[in-house]
Amino acid sequence: MSTPPEELRLVRLIDQGRVDAYADAARDHNPIHVDEVFAAASPFGTRIAHGMLVLALVSELMSAAFGEAWARSGALKVRWRAPAVPPVNVSARALLRSSSDGVATYDVSCEAEDGTVLLAGTASVSRGTSA
Repeated sequence: MSTPPEELRLVRLIDQGRVDAYADAARDHNPIHVDEVFAAASPFGTRIAHGMLVLALVSELMSAAFGEAWARSGALKVRWRAPAVPPVNVSARALLRSSSDGVATYDVSCEAEDGTVLLAGTASVSRGTSA
């Protein structure tokens, strides 16, 4: 069994094109995400990215590190802290918290380029066949 990585990082640009593509793929065309006029009148004052689009960056990060093990046994528990306002570079990060009995547990977060925490929580994966 291999040693899990101490830290994982990934940065992705979330722009309106990515939000619109996600809306199509998820069939979630909530106007807070895609309608500029509607969103301007919302409490946010602008369009925001889907929370699940931001969370997907954590899953992408873990999948790149653990492959099939993540697909088979990965678990996430997060809380959203702030909306992602496109365009924004989002940094997904995972820091190893513990590793025992073949399970690696990470503190995970996504942050906007200005340091705003968008989401935070934990991810765990059974490393039986980690990459």
